[in-house]
Amino acid sequence: MTDDDHPQVHALLQDGTTVCIRSVLPGDHEQLHGLYEEMSPDNLRLRFFAASHRSAEMAADRACAPPRPGYRALLAETHGQVIGLAEYEAEDETGDGAGTAEISIAVADGLHHRGVGTLLVEHLVSAARAAGVRTFTADALSENHEVLRLFADLGLRTSRHFEGPEVRCTIELAEDDTYLAAVETRGRGADVASLEPLLRPDAVAVIGAGRRPGSVGRALLHHLHAGGFTRRLFAVNPGVNSVLGVPSYPSVSALPRVPDLAVLAIPAVAVAATAEECGKAGVRALLVVTAGLDADQGKGLLNACRTYGMRLVGPNCLGVSNTDPGFALDATFAAGHPRPGTAGVAVQSGGVGIALLDGLSRLGIGVSTFASLGDKYDVSGNDMLQWWESDGRTDLALLHLESFGNPRAFSRTARRVTRRMPVLTVDAGRTDAGRRAAASHTAAAATRTMTRQALFTQAGITATRSVGELLETAALLHAQPLPSGSRVAIVTNAGGAGVLAADACAEAGLALPALTTELVDDLLGVLPEGAAVGNPVDVTAAVSEEQLRECLDRVARHPGIDAVLVALVPTAVATATGDDLVRALTDGRARRERPVAVVRLEQALPVELLPVTDGGTIPSYSEPGAAARALAHAAHRAAWLSRPAGTVPDLVDIDTGRARTVAENFLAAHPDGGWLDPRTCGELLDCYGIPQLNWAWAETENDAVIAAERLRGPDGRVVMKAHWPGLLHKSEQHAVHLDLQGDAQVRAAFRDFETRFAGLLTGVVVQPLAARGTELFAGIVQDEVFGPLVLFGLGGTATEVLADHAARLAPLTDHDVHDLITSPRCAPLLFGTHGGGPVDLEGLEQVLLRLSRMASDLPQLAEADFNPVLATPGAVSVLDARVRLLPRRAQDPYLRRLR
Repeated sequence: MTDDDHPQVHALLQDGTTVCIRSVLPGDHEQLHGLYEEMSPDNLRLRFFAASHRSAEMAADRACAPPRPGYRALLAETHGQVIGLAEYEAEDETGDGAGTAEISIAVADGLHHRGVGTLLVEHLVSAARAAGVRTFTADALSENHEVLRLFADLGLRTSRHFEGPEVRCTIELAEDDTYLAAVETRGRGADVASLEPLLRPDAVAVIGAGRRPGSVGRALLHHLHAGGFTRRLFAVNPGVNSVLGVPSYPSVSALPRVPDLAVLAIPAVAVAATAEECGKAGVRALLVVTAGLDADQGKGLLNACRTYGMRLVGPNCLGVSNTDPGFALDATFAAGHPRPGTAGVAVQSGGVGIALLDGLSRLGIGVSTFASLGDKYDVSGNDMLQWWESDGRTDLALLHLESFGNPRAFSRTARRVTRRMPVLTVDAGRTDAGRRAAASHTAAAATRTMTRQALFTQAGITATRSVGELLETAALLHAQPLPSGSRVAIVTNAGGAGVLAADACAEAGLALPALTTELVDDLLGVLPEGAAVGNPVDVTAAVSEEQLRECLDRVARHPGIDAVLVALVPTAVATATGDDLVRALTDGRARRERPVAVVRLEQALPVELLPVTDGGTIPSYSEPGAAARALAHAAHRAAWLSRPAGTVPDLVDIDTGRARTVAENFLAAHPDGGWLDPRTCGELLDCYGIPQLNWAWAETENDAVIAAERLRGPDGRVVMKAHWPGLLHKSEQHAVHLDLQGDAQVRAAFRDFETRFAGLLTGVVVQPLAARGTELFAGIVQDEVFGPLVLFGLGGTATEVLADHAARLAPLTDHDVHDLITSPRCAPLLFGTHGGGPVDLEGLEQVLLRLSRMASDLPQLAEADFNPVLATPGAVSVLDARVRLLPRRAQDPYLRRLR
């Protein structure tokens, strides 16, 4: 196996230690031999069935031999020391890696029970799948409980066959949700352990804290000291003995104890060397606030962190904080200390971070942990989600991410976490200008808006459009229960305010149902004369505090209402009578099962949380739109939670092996990739059972006539489409002839193409004229960051102009494909809204699921364009398909590895 077959990556053991996983090289022979030589006799016997040092020599020889078909060997090392080896060898004589392979594992003495073997096996499983291996076998002594437990706990289907003192294990490598969930569980434990030195350090050193007022290092040290950090705190500055009363030392190596966390606020040119010094000293985490690192400086920083196993936040960041009273860690240079609370916050922009810290503190929600990720070399939003999931304090997660490192892993984590707590984000970079700013700000590749929105939708993340909207929504989700649906009742003491609230609810997608006769009669019995009991309910300016309370109680209890929006304005009437209408919402009797939001147009702040006298809060907004948007987000979250987790359906008549061969053969002939010719494209679609309208390929006029004769339908008409490499938009090139009848018209059409496209034309596609139906579009875009995205919507020649498309990330679940079909504006056409009868919805779902499967199976699939897809009540078929392949390698998005 070469280095290219499994590039060097870093990953985390169960205790949070960083290890390097890489291919075995010939130069590793001495270390591998030493790995076995240093094993105890008992472990040698369990590994080789005999305590023979000759076996150790042979094992090292085998692993370091020149690459050969059907064999893979991966090792784990830390600080340059090999600590484990996993290898497989195909059992068939051809050695092509197909079918079954035998696996073996070795872990250094003293390093068992830390997950070394399991991590190696996960990486070996990924490599084996890519090579076409479907099953691992392993022989072990029945007393080797550790390796048997390792196989049993992988999450893969495993069987055992006992033969005397030995047991033969068979492990099926098919990836399913059980395996991915097991990998996630192991990864979460390792991730959280690795973040302990960062977020719960026992000792912190600030490197770069000086005497000069206004310096970032000094501000960080002051924040830590003044914030009441309860553990050991040091400064590192060779010119002074103390800074702000904190003892200072000339270097990291001179500190009286090794800090868990080192905070670097030093010039960019010194960052990499200082990180190296920290790593050699045993520091376990770095926070680098320094900005302006060039590519070489950044590479040096990350290399030091990986070499010495340090987790890294930054560079170019605001810092981190943990408000747990046991630590009171505030390693930021924000203006003030965050209020302790239950919201976890992760941002890339320091400015956004400051706004969220201030807003959450002002609202009284407070912060559990905060991380400004900056350029996000290492610690990411995915890491923070797993920390919040496990910390026992966080019940609300707020994210502001401008880039994604591993979106598919992030999506799986977010889907899990958001079922336990709301996860909110700002959909940053929605416009071209915003995307350019994000790329410039974080040196990250810009992501497509549609792709990012698909990620948020599928993961159940509440995506807002601004920091203000994020805080407004967080206030409601923190303070109120979720609504059961989107039906809202508006109660107001001013008709104009009610109209504004009604418009805002309608614009947010909320429903304003008419109140039932029983509820109307009930309300008229408690409200003052002149009240208008519709929806909105206008209680008039004469309403008293008690009347308003009774009205709200009755509305909130009604089964036809899911939420209540109360729009209040101050009046002289209430003031004169001594009534406090807000008190009707906030006294001890105000606790209601359905969510309530208040709008007070005179309110100075955009959102406040009004305390209820016996505990709890009610959100109050300064304008109706904010309240309506927050209620809409809450309703969407409730709807997402009410649906069971989707599953990827099993599909029949799929030939993945043949499809991969088609792709490989095309790329062998076209090393730079390109668009498939019609015959190759048709063959690829056949591998996935995607229905196509009958067609034939013709390279001569006579062949076209013969094909037309065979394909003519009852009306005798056919369609002819020109083809040459690189032709994409046939209609724009006038490369399609419709309604051809008889041999003469077929010949004339072919000659026309020959004349107009002389030197280009390589052949034509002949098809019967399709029946009437709804023309749709289905396609794939392979995003470099997010992976394959499935698009669906209205098709035909106007598809790009109308842009009526929805998108979801592959692989599609049953819920995803339903959402894809129902999301575009054209969806009512598919369900027979205009009297035409519904199209074949099951057939349409199958086309989308099979397209998703094709994209997931073939990383070489850069894009696919099925337009039009003809949908009728009886069938769905692809009339025209384009597929482009590029030479790409498969990457396992769920393999445990650091960025």
